[in-house]
Amino acid sequence: MIKLDIERFGQYEFEDGITIKEIITALEGEGKKIKGVVGGLLEGEIIDVHTPIRKSGKLKFLTKKDPESLELLRHSLAHIMAQALKELYGDENVHLGIGPTTEHGFYYDVEIEGKRLTEEDLPVIEEKMKEIINRNCEIERVELPRQEAIELFEKKKEIYKIDIIKHQIPEGEPISVYQQCGFVDLCRGPHIPSTGEAGAFKLISLAGAYWRGKEGNPMLQRIYGVAFWTEKELKKYMNMLEEAKKRDHRKLGKELELFIITEDVGGGLALWLPKGAIIRNEIETAWKQEHLKRGYQLVYTPHVGKEQLWKTSGHVDFYRENMFPEMHIEEEGYFVKPMNCPFHVEIYKSKQRSYKELPIRLAELGTVYRYERSGVLHGLMRVRGFTQDDAHIICREDQVEQEIQGVLNLVLDTLRSYGFDEFQVFLSTRPEKSVGDDRMWEVATESLKKAIESVGLEYEIDEGGGAFYGPKIDVKIKDAIGRMWQCSTIQFDFNLPERFDMYYIGEDNQRHRPYMIHRAIFGSIERFIGVLLEHYAGLLPLWLSPVQAKIIPVADPHIPYAREVAQKLQEAGLRVEVDERSERMNKKIRDAELQKIPYMLVVGDKEWQTGTVSVRTKKKGNMGVFTIDEFIDRAKQIIESRSQEL
Repeated sequence: MIKLDIERFGQYEFEDGITIKEIITALEGEGKKIKGVVGGLLEGEIIDVHTPIRKSGKLKFLTKKDPESLELLRHSLAHIMAQALKELYGDENVHLGIGPTTEHGFYYDVEIEGKRLTEEDLPVIEEKMKEIINRNCEIERVELPRQEAIELFEKKKEIYKIDIIKHQIPEGEPISVYQQCGFVDLCRGPHIPSTGEAGAFKLISLAGAYWRGKEGNPMLQRIYGVAFWTEKELKKYMNMLEEAKKRDHRKLGKELELFIITEDVGGGLALWLPKGAIIRNEIETAWKQEHLKRGYQLVYTPHVGKEQLWKTSGHVDFYRENMFPEMHIEEEGYFVKPMNCPFHVEIYKSKQRSYKELPIRLAELGTVYRYERSGVLHGLMRVRGFTQDDAHIICREDQVEQEIQGVLNLVLDTLRSYGFDEFQVFLSTRPEKSVGDDRMWEVATESLKKAIESVGLEYEIDEGGGAFYGPKIDVKIKDAIGRMWQCSTIQFDFNLPERFDMYYIGEDNQRHRPYMIHRAIFGSIERFIGVLLEHYAGLLPLWLSPVQAKIIPVADPHIPYAREVAQKLQEAGLRVEVDERSERMNKKIRDAELQKIPYMLVVGDKEWQTGTVSVRTKKKGNMGVFTIDEFIDRAKQIIESRSQEL
């Protein structure tokens, strides 16, 4: 027997293996009214109405009003799409890979003999899916013995399902399949009760995907879809996607001449053009100034290190698949660095340290290199060479809490200075397998909790979600169209101090192991700039804009005065250009707006005679006439305060 504490209904005892569907029948037999249940939440795990319940715990019935229910909807739509493919292109021709959910929808990896899907096929597949939904087929779960499951999928020529059973499902583990309208698929679930329960969806794109993510395996086609319970929610999301396309940093990077990525150089390796380099330099300069102000020491480390260094750190054993291949110099192995941590450890160890020296805060804008598969590279968001805004704080136990609070305040102050003011904070705690003693984990975890609470932020705890070498805080930022981006990380590391035998001499003249805190505010400069471009749709705050003002002479005779204005602005430290083209003024203004230049300074006869400029911005239109000095003072005040306003 199992005991279930059912939300709104109380505690009950049931036979082991009972399902939610059977529980509802039993409760309705007692006169309880239960409507709209599409699944359940058992001790935090989402299950469907057909899943056998074999453990006691808290159970909540899920309806379409519960956000967790979207997992059921999206998983089921992946199956409905797979069924649609088989009905359209032949059961024996369609070979199914995996079909999981995503943050906003689902995808399925498939191979179709004799057919390569294109974007034009997606509406056809959608129509077939709607037809299957209208059939309102019950979705049933069946558990099979291992050999019977293998024989079933051998008969259906589902080679990828057989691969999953043989290599990914351990012996003795139950093997479940789900069936609907004659369609059968290997799956753990969960799913909605019937296809008729499915909500609003849209198939949005195609991509290639290696089977099991490994190069050398067959290349399948991945079909992406998005799904919500209502058409209103779907429409809202699709509008957001359209806006996201306009803001795509890859498109903006090309149009605004900020960066390029070429095949001749290599995928995932960005080349910064002069205008992009200005943005990057402004960010890096501000970063250095802020860190120096807060007691950090700047360091520089090489791009490569000897093999032994990476063996000591553990990277060779545990991270090698993400590292570029080893190179040999004078019969010794070297690796380009995937992380900066071991170098900072070596700097710390370059001399004996006293408790009086701690905390030591080492900071670096260090470029690292990681082998990302070509299929996941994405502009500046996913690259192979990137600059981490790295820092490592080495401190005593009695300093941990204060240091964490200082780091979190630095994170929030920095992100707010770029216009981000909505955050999601996650605290990841100790996993089952970990290094470090209990006390260190307790001190570290409590200091992270107190730091978050001290700044008044809400947070979620990811129980057991920390790295094996320490707990951490992750901070996500919300952009202008509501998307969340993983950004800052504050991570304890109990592993490297042990591996490298880091110590300091305490007040008792004995060796003591320090605490080491790894943290990054942006994560990577490249990715953060990509996020900034999309957040601002390319129209960056004045202090970051590569060109802060475009001077537009009304006609050719006004060019000398435009140059005079430009010189005065440049002498004041502003970045300006003069548009000397023989084009109409309105076209020059429009082109400046397309180039996302904050200010357009129009100069004609009147401005020349009075020593003024007519100021325009895209957002505010005509702002009136300013003297040159008035405009300089206004611009410099905005730049120095890093305001988002003009």
